[in-house]
Amino acid sequence: MENMLKKVFFALFVVAIAACGSKPRVNLEAEAGALQPTPQHAVIAKDVVGLFESVSYKKVPFNDSISSIIFNNLIEAMDQGKNYLMQSDIDEFEQYRNTLGQDFREGDLSAAYHIFNLYMKRYLNRLDYALTQVDEPHDFTVDETYVYNRESEGWFTSEAEANEQWRKRVKYDLLNLRISGNGSDSATVKQKETLRNRYKNLISMAKKTDNNEAFQVIMTALTDAIDPHTSYFNPYFAQRFNEEMANTFEGIGARLTTENEVVKVADVIVGGPVYREKALQIDDRIIGVAQGEDGEFEDIIGWKLDHAVTKIKGPKGTVVRLKVIPAGQELTAEPKIVSLTRDRVVIEDESAKREIKEVVGDDGKTYRVGIISLPKFYIDFEAYRKNDPNYKSTTRDVRLLLDSLKQENVDAVVMDLRFNGGGSLQESIELTGLFIDKGPVVQVRDTRNRIEVNSDQEDGVAWDGPLGVIINRFSASASEIFAAAVQDYGRGIILGSQSYGKGTVQSAIDMSRVISPTDRLLLKAQADDKAGFPEGAPQFGQINLTLAKFYRITGSSTQHKGVEPDITFPSLYAAEKYGESSEPSALPWDQINASDFAPVADLGPVIARLATAHKTRMDGAPAYKFLLEDIEMMQKQEAETSVTLLEDKLKKEREEGRLKRKSRSDALQQMKINLPLGGGATTGVDEGLDFIQEESLAVMADYVALQK
Repeated sequence: MENMLKKVFFALFVVAIAACGSKPRVNLEAEAGALQPTPQHAVIAKDVVGLFESVSYKKVPFNDSISSIIFNNLIEAMDQGKNYLMQSDIDEFEQYRNTLGQDFREGDLSAAYHIFNLYMKRYLNRLDYALTQVDEPHDFTVDETYVYNRESEGWFTSEAEANEQWRKRVKYDLLNLRISGNGSDSATVKQKETLRNRYKNLISMAKKTDNNEAFQVIMTALTDAIDPHTSYFNPYFAQRFNEEMANTFEGIGARLTTENEVVKVADVIVGGPVYREKALQIDDRIIGVAQGEDGEFEDIIGWKLDHAVTKIKGPKGTVVRLKVIPAGQELTAEPKIVSLTRDRVVIEDESAKREIKEVVGDDGKTYRVGIISLPKFYIDFEAYRKNDPNYKSTTRDVRLLLDSLKQENVDAVVMDLRFNGGGSLQESIELTGLFIDKGPVVQVRDTRNRIEVNSDQEDGVAWDGPLGVIINRFSASASEIFAAAVQDYGRGIILGSQSYGKGTVQSAIDMSRVISPTDRLLLKAQADDKAGFPEGAPQFGQINLTLAKFYRITGSSTQHKGVEPDITFPSLYAAEKYGESSEPSALPWDQINASDFAPVADLGPVIARLATAHKTRMDGAPAYKFLLEDIEMMQKQEAETSVTLLEDKLKKEREEGRLKRKSRSDALQQMKINLPLGGGATTGVDEGLDFIQEESLAVMADYVALQK
């Protein structure tokens, strides 16, 4: 038996050498206090590269070219604003530019960790220097300029240059506090203390950075080099991603944050255990956690938020006890003990919602339009796989909302998909099925160029009346599938601005399915029980890998091009800066054959008439001029990179901005009362008034009138 064990451990040792590379490129052991990759990190990196080279849609050889992109991504992810690293650091890193790809393939992460470690050292050095500057004299009558966006600047060439930049950074932070408060001596002391605590908190959080967080940053630099939508998530982020996709999770039903190294309640989720039992309130601080009715308390002051959350969340039906300092009490106060039974929590504020608005058309008639706002395409896959009859999904929720709108006799329905970044492909198909009576919805081409037509198989529709869909530059993926199908079938009117242009499909792969049995045995032997990852999360993390592209039923890809609306609005977001076309690693646009489908109607003539009326309203609407001003102002702000440090000048600029915003707000409120937009929809861009939605409702009133 002893000889057998020796052979096993020798085999594991050999595997460890193979997994981590025979000779790491950088000796991290020589770097005092350096974060280092674990054997698990090495195996995951190696296997992710294997997936990219063999099964991903965009098969990429890991050569010098891809290495250079990974290198640039890593530097940008850490210090995009060029506020920490020195030119000498960049020069030293250059030796790894063309080798990182090969390193990843061999499971050698030493160079990437070396780069990250030196960045963290510079980050802490800069903040330490900032602390020394808080109590230094700052003359706010000197006309200096602080460059807050250094992306187009060079790297620091000397310590003196870096110090000068951070002296101005501290001065700017203090100036902001002065302008928001006052310049008295007592106020200045308090402002300096506020800023000092801010920097100390940043230093404290930075010192808690662990090798798993470094690995997440490094792997993101790798995956972004392949395509912008392939992502590796460590176990903690994988669980969070899956919960967001499901719109449900199991826990106590509170959103948590940290303040001064203490976990604090930021929000209470309606319907969760905390809400039902009124056990906690916003700003309560949690200083200890115990599992079960009689488990020992762990002090979580100073913990990283994700580790604390891991202890507080847990499976439905289990008990967690919390030591809580109520809001408003000193941290030294006697804590109260709160016992909660964890439960399944539904995130309702990210679910589909409905409202009804009345619009007076040009014909003088009042039309009732139901608006369904959908922030994402969600489905609880776990509950669905378990055949839970009450599983949470987009289509189930929207079907119920449509039923309620029909009962209230709406004349039209608008699906508002602005800022909906997508989600479940299955849900986009099934949601489309609520508005069409069977037929193809989207075509999917896989890595072997096989094309599958995904169709709505269900007879009948949930809503057969006038339909509108509002999109913008951040409507992506599943949103684009739905909007494109509605447009291609002639089923409804698409309103807004060009969508994002994400035409790729990702599959979530548990890395435990990829890692070989031999490597898994190795990792089990070297498991780190203190990793702090949540129970039930994917043990080795998860990769969302691009395995297909989707195409409209017309054969056209939405990749890069997105969906062009029938009724257009100017966009606040420039295509060259936002959207798929702004991503250097994005897949190209292409086209396949159309699928066999029967359009519901030819809306071309109707759209032409709607567009004419829409343009007339827009040209005559004061709110439209505000929208154009918004676009001009946003473009101007994005072009700015610096700010004055002269107190009187900055005060004057901000006061002028405040007065302009007030004048604008007053004008909008006045228009809301007295200036109906065209057919009765009220105007407005901000202050609670949604000009694009309101004008879309006016278009729908025209559409209903034309149909009648």
